[in-house]
Amino acid sequence: MNDLATEQVGGSTFHTFNNVPDVIGKYDIEKAVGKGSMGTVYSAYDSFSNRTVAIKVAHPQFIDQTEDGSRFRKLFFNEAHATAVLDHPSILSLFDAGVDGELCYLVMEYVEGAATLQPFSKADGLLPIREVVGVIYKCAKALDYAHRQGIIHRDIKPSNILFTKDRDIRVSDFSIARINRADETSTQFDGFLGSPLYMSPEQINEWPIESNTDIFSLGSVLYEMLTGAHPFKADSLAKISNNITNEKPKPLSEFRSDLSEGLDYVLSRMLKKKNSKRYSMGLDLAADLALIYDDLEKIETEDSLREKFDTLNRLGFFKGFNDAEIWGLVRASNWQNYTPGESIIKEGEIDNSFYIILSGVVNIEKDGQHVDTLQQGCCFGEMGFIANTERTASVLAKTDVSLIKVNASTLDRADESTQLRFLKVFVETVTERLKQTTSILTQLRQI
Repeated sequence: MNDLATEQVGGSTFHTFNNVPDVIGKYDIEKAVGKGSMGTVYSAYDSFSNRTVAIKVAHPQFIDQTEDGSRFRKLFFNEAHATAVLDHPSILSLFDAGVDGELCYLVMEYVEGAATLQPFSKADGLLPIREVVGVIYKCAKALDYAHRQGIIHRDIKPSNILFTKDRDIRVSDFSIARINRADETSTQFDGFLGSPLYMSPEQINEWPIESNTDIFSLGSVLYEMLTGAHPFKADSLAKISNNITNEKPKPLSEFRSDLSEGLDYVLSRMLKKKNSKRYSMGLDLAADLALIYDDLEKIETEDSLREKFDTLNRLGFFKGFNDAEIWGLVRASNWQNYTPGESIIKEGEIDNSFYIILSGVVNIEKDGQHVDTLQQGCCFGEMGFIANTERTASVLAKTDVSLIKVNASTLDRADESTQLRFLKVFVETVTERLKQTTSILTQLRQI
């Protein structure tokens, strides 16, 4: 018997194996590859079929509990009941299920090198838009297939969607799935089940659910993969519940400026509070995503975004910014290009923006007279950004110029840490500029 170690998961105490068991059932265990709230996952060798498989072993402590052990055991094997009828390339396959002594286990497809979508739901790890749409398209098709088999997943979230080395996906973990099939006689689990952040309004309120409850949850995943922020996040379960049932999430435009109207429409329809106004079928959602996918050639590629990141990373203004903060500005800022002689700022106009030159040279003019020349890494427009006042000088492109334009609405798209970092550096820049001006004035007085 292997030693047991006590561990905390989700506020509950359970025991896990300190040493990997050598054999479970007919499967030779190789190593532990993951752990969740319901079980530990191992890779194993199946000598009968000559393949590597994944085995999820239920946490023994939960199985052994006198009051809830029976319910947990049924919930654990619910995944077997649900997945056994599913055969789809984008759904993780289930091969076997069984009990070995005190161990309850499920045998599943092993996808080597796969990760979940969690890293790609954070601001510094977002995938290119085209790839995000492709991921959600495949999820929509997989869920549509499951729904047609009478299976409602009920726990769609980034950690339950695998992303393979081949950039493919597998929907996994049907442990709390609702099974609506004539040939299913096992007890169904209802009530407040799932992960609160990704629940639909009907799950939050414990109302009857239909298959498009999964589409709402998938909408939350899409929102997160596009913005790096969760649409309904709050600091308490009560506030999360209120946000999901009553509040609209922030528009995508508050986070980034490179998303199409079509994508905004699809997302808003996925996140409708009333399920009758949502996509009723995954195929309908997939069809709309396919149309957007065709249009995504107009949207920036991953290489283009990386180039912008590298550009900002090289500039002295962004020294001290971490990667996540720079990525936040890459996606939030307005990137603009000007040809020689083109006006960037006109004297006398109202403008509340601050500009940072990425490449090229600009001329500063007042009353038609040349005042100064600025180049890559320099910035201008501080007073307009602070006070939203009339510009006291004009700025024209002397050469081809690339710059970013930042204002209050731009910063609102970025997360709080990025905003604070930017404002700190901005204040330092203004302070240095005032020191230089004071020094020049002092020298003039001495003359």
